[in-house]
Amino acid sequence: MSHLSEPVESACARIQPLDEAAMEAAQARQNVLTKPPGSLGRMEALSIQLAGIRGDSLPRVDRKAVVVVAADHGVTAEGVSAYPAEVTAQMVLNFLRGGAAINVLARQAGARVTVVDVGVAAELPEHPDLVQRKIAAGTANMTRGPAMTRKQALQAVEIGLEIAGQEAARGLDLIATGEMGIGNTTPASAITALYTGLPVVAVTGRGTGVDDLGLDRKVAAIERALAFHALDPSDPMAALAAIGGFELGAIAGICLGAAGQRIPVIVDGFISAAGALLAVALCPAVKPYLIASHLSVERGHTALWEAMGLQPLLDLDLRLGEGTGAVLAMHLAEAACRIMSEMATFADAGISGPQD
Repeated sequence: MSHLSEPVESACARIQPLDEAAMEAAQARQNVLTKPPGSLGRMEALSIQLAGIRGDSLPRVDRKAVVVVAADHGVTAEGVSAYPAEVTAQMVLNFLRGGAAINVLARQAGARVTVVDVGVAAELPEHPDLVQRKIAAGTANMTRGPAMTRKQALQAVEIGLEIAGQEAARGLDLIATGEMGIGNTTPASAITALYTGLPVVAVTGRGTGVDDLGLDRKVAAIERALAFHALDPSDPMAALAAIGGFELGAIAGICLGAAGQRIPVIVDGFISAAGALLAVALCPAVKPYLIASHLSVERGHTALWEAMGLQPLLDLDLRLGEGTGAVLAMHLAEAACRIMSEMATFADAGISGPQD
């Protein structure tokens, strides 16, 4: 916990263990619902986790939000992406117009969308759904020096804490993390390699769809960055500063801030999972508050979930980001809660329970 700012240390200190009494009551209710015990599998486990997070044996997740954090990346100069960097700003405008996949899926899930600019390399117009918190116009090229200063890394996490607090103040039962940033699978792969100890080539995928040469450039750039910085995984803020992205730091902050207010966090794809891993590295107590939404086709995603001991709910070959997989998983979280509160017990229904 050393070398952290006061807001980050305070956020970590606020995170409490899950409510055991609520989880025991939820388990007891699951055992008397009109079904064989355990027959709803991981949906039952999810309902009990949500009970423990919310401190309520009959949790509700009616008020939902997805926060899409956007930033640019200096490492795109190394030819690691199939798309030009200006697409980050263009996609942010698409989010604000309601035209992106995340907008469609959030409308279906009944979730609001908040977009946060932590480092887009363009000036964005004022918009009620846009929170302007630009740290810089993108990170620096991590192959030639630190992606950001340590002060900027702490600032990114603190912005995430701030956003989690603002969303909670608007009324919130469930939050999903999303992101937008051309080139951001590169820092995510670098973080994954550092924290899993796996070879860079084993945790680096094609991102937006680079060809074989692009993938080779990407792997080489990450290997150069890791060799250049010689990082110690026990100092997550140093890792974020050297090889991370502003949105990775903000996602870590959202995870910490939400957990401190007993709000479950549905973590999206590869980039969001890398941000969540940084949150776990900063404060292991955050882990029970995280829900792994899906397994993407990005090569390092499995390694990230395994590093956090999380099992994803969905496997749909997604690789879009934006929070799309996390918002799809919101339907499962709501279903898990509804089963607990709306399903009849054997006694209610006058149905014979299992024989002794």
